Amino acid sequence: MKLSQDQVKKVANLANLTLTSEEEDKYADQLSDVLSYIDQLNLVDTKSAEPTFNVTDLSNVLADDEITPSLEQDAVLQNASAKKDGFFVTKGVFENE
Repeated sequence: MKLSQDQVKKVANLANLTLTSEEEDKYADQLSDVLSYIDQLNLVDTKSAEPTFNVTDLSNVLADDEITPSLEQDAVLQNASAKKDGFFVTKGVFENE
């Protein structure tokens, strides 16, 4: 399957990427190769293959949730460089503070 430059432009636009004309040509070829490989994989008969979700036969070891005592708020905040009303104060993420 050969992708056109318009299709590459659409994908780049969806990904919010700005591409040069040379990059559009390059990625059209590369994406076309990937899709051709996927087409080959779709031709493989997998009806007799059992589904595999974990090839190592390992399983997660999960610990039980236990309630344990934690630090008091004053102890936690004692080394804070900035605090206000019992909370840590940090620089704003979305604002220039």
